[in-house]
Amino acid sequence: MLTLFKKIFTWWNRDTLGTHLETILFGKLVGQDTFGNKYYESKSGKRWVIYSGEIDASKIPVEWFSWIHFMPNKIEKKHELKKYDWQKPHQSNLTGTEGAYHPNKDKKNGIQKKYKSWK
Repeated sequence: MLTLFKKIFTWWNRDTLGTHLETILFGKLVGQDTFGNKYYESKSGKRWVIYSGEIDASKIPVEWFSWIHFMPNKIEKKHELKKYDWQKPHQSNLTGTEGAYHPNKDKKNGIQKKYKSWK
């Protein structure tokens, strides 16, 4: 009962009931990325993504970002793009978490300031 309630009224947990019905009735699965996100398209041209796990728009890799925003890319021609050794794997936005980037971070002592506060 609680999961049905969450499905109907909360969009931040997963897809809502409306999105789930639209996906079943009108959605055609176009592909899936390495994170498990599934990408759908309707006959009218509408595109959407069903996230695996937590919903976060920064979890969409660059290949699928251009597809979902209707920008021409190689993903529409072939689904597996060649990755080079120097390319880093996609990472979602870590702002506000422990993994966030700090330019003056020391692993032992935490964040080191380059200035002294006034007293």
